[in-house]
Amino acid sequence: MAITALYLTIVPHALAVAAAVMVLVWCIHFRGGLAWDSSNKNHIFNLHPVLMLIGFIILGGEAIMSYKSLPLSKDVKKLMHLVLHAIALILGIIGIYTAFKYHNESSIVNLYSLHSWLGMGIIVLYGIQWIYGFLVFFYPEGSAGLRSESLPWHVLLGLFVYILAVGNASLGFLEKLTFLENSGLARHGAEAYLVNFTAVVTILYGAFVIFTVLNQNFYRVRSWN
Repeated sequence: MAITALYLTIVPHALAVAAAVMVLVWCIHFRGGLAWDSSNKNHIFNLHPVLMLIGFIILGGEAIMSYKSLPLSKDVKKLMHLVLHAIALILGIIGIYTAFKYHNESSIVNLYSLHSWLGMGIIVLYGIQWIYGFLVFFYPEGSAGLRSESLPWHVLLGLFVYILAVGNASLGFLEKLTFLENSGLARHGAEAYLVNFTAVVTILYGAFVIFTVLNQNFYRVRSWN
């Protein structure tokens, strides 16, 4: 159990740092940089993968793990869980807005792909999940019975939405890379490999987030027995 706990402490955070560095290298070094306003509209789009990966996926994952693995009081973990999810949600909304901004300023139609449709659904579900969690578990806080009945569903829906988010992020990397390769990017070049490896690391990070939750629940059940 000690070895497992060590892996759950080190590996997911190492993967998070690796994914963050890789997406920044891709968008800044290979794609030219980040900008809110620019004559090069691709710089506006570059904010989208950075905010969605670092802000939505990584912080969202850290929010999930903070509640399950940190040796802190329940109230402190609950507050960290709430705040990290709020930051992830805000950055996710901004990240989606940058994609719309890029499309609008580049005269590209919005919501034309599976990635975009799933993205809108995921951010809405994430927002509903956060609002419900805030009202029932934080303020004004529901009755003990309501919290007890809601908790398993809150956890289950949260994991479901997070898995969808990780999968959709990978779909987004694939979609963008396909567009770039159709525009002349070398399929076996450094940038293509970087994007693919970023997607792989993102999936591994998401898997460790889920494993952290399942592992904690597994040992809790064993302790009851």
